[in-house]
Amino acid sequence: MFTPLAELPACATQPIPHNAAAATTMYAIVDCNSFYCSCERLFRPDLWNRPVVVLSNNDGCIISRTDEAKRLGIEMAGPYFKAKPLIEKHGVATFSSNYNLYGDMSQRVMDTLRHLVGPQHTEVYSVDEAFLDVSQLGTAGYDHLARHIRQTVERWTGISVSVGIAPTKVLSKMANDIAKKNKQATQCVYVLDTPQAIQQALAQTPVGELWGVGHRYAEKLNSWGIYDALQLSRMPESWARKHLGGVVGVRLMKELNGEPAIGLGDELVTKKMIATTRMFGKSVTSLQQIKEAVAIYISRAAEKLRRQKSVASVITVLMVYKADQLPGEHFRHGPSVSASVILSNATANTHELIKPALQIAEQLYQTGRIYKKAGVLLSGIIPANAPQGNLFVPKANDANGHLMEILDNINFSMRNDVLRFAAGSTGRNWKMRQELRSPRYTARWKELPEVH
Repeated sequence: MFTPLAELPACATQPIPHNAAAATTMYAIVDCNSFYCSCERLFRPDLWNRPVVVLSNNDGCIISRTDEAKRLGIEMAGPYFKAKPLIEKHGVATFSSNYNLYGDMSQRVMDTLRHLVGPQHTEVYSVDEAFLDVSQLGTAGYDHLARHIRQTVERWTGISVSVGIAPTKVLSKMANDIAKKNKQATQCVYVLDTPQAIQQALAQTPVGELWGVGHRYAEKLNSWGIYDALQLSRMPESWARKHLGGVVGVRLMKELNGEPAIGLGDELVTKKMIATTRMFGKSVTSLQQIKEAVAIYISRAAEKLRRQKSVASVITVLMVYKADQLPGEHFRHGPSVSASVILSNATANTHELIKPALQIAEQLYQTGRIYKKAGVLLSGIIPANAPQGNLFVPKANDANGHLMEILDNINFSMRNDVLRFAAGSTGRNWKMRQELRSPRYTARWKELPEVH
């Protein structure tokens, strides 16, 4: 729920001042609680005490669930059709993924954090997580700081978050996990700022829950008699170098022992690869439908490419077809096929990318196959103002770039791909299912929330 304005610190609208005299390194991680569900609840106050779940692309699996849904036994990443009887029995509010809404709300949360601690002290880790360097913030205490961050984000954006603070990023993730496991006791805030608190947290954290330790490594550690993070932290560095992946394992050990070994990373503003892949809303068998989908995906990827002022020289097209399964056999994903082509000149012009992409699609297509998914990947990405010339191919006409700029501006202002290339068709009866999508409250004028 929203925090009343009166309960916020008086300086809630001001950036937190820094203290240059501070010496101890401290990191915070701010993690949105059930982020997709929180975005849905934000514009539906009637859902605050009801269980809510959000489905994956094509309404296939459950990818976000509230605490109320967890208590009902609804599994994360479980197939929707299996959970549907339980969902209907308990009146669980169910939504298709609404990425326009989630992306906008994520931006608002991250902008709030940048305002509070400064962009240079903020690392956006994922759509719903960010690391903060709070080492030099002049506050009365880290617990007070964590609550200030949580309350401000909640007040400004309406998204509830959990905050964990500790001397290293690994320990801050551990603190955040503890905060989220018992929200009532911790009020979504947990700080590890003393040796005693760190030791206690290490002892109660299974190695399989550590950031950077996967399922297989956890099983291996258990086989060696190492079950919790405290036991792991006491192993020699030479052992970690040999059994935990070399330098990566040593970094983990140092972080567990309170020695920072993983600093803040720079935001990846310019992507090295841009992919657009989608499951089909229904099974696709014809080449024409495949080509329509590939053309649409190329258009979307090219738009992202132009947005970061880059060009690409390599196109990859992939397709996933339905696996042949025997009666009674467990479901399994079908095999994928892919192929790539290197362009003579790097480009971001949609029409120059569509033609080779469709040629690849024709090469990969097999008559009689049932296709479930397709996608495109652009790589060999370089800045648009510094492409390498080709001695045998003339430079592309600059007017094409101006045309693409006009296309992007119109589509951005009018939405819904008002202008599109004919290769993408207009029917698109194969498009991804989103039967339960909520309005795009913050991204479409016609879908703004109404107050009655």
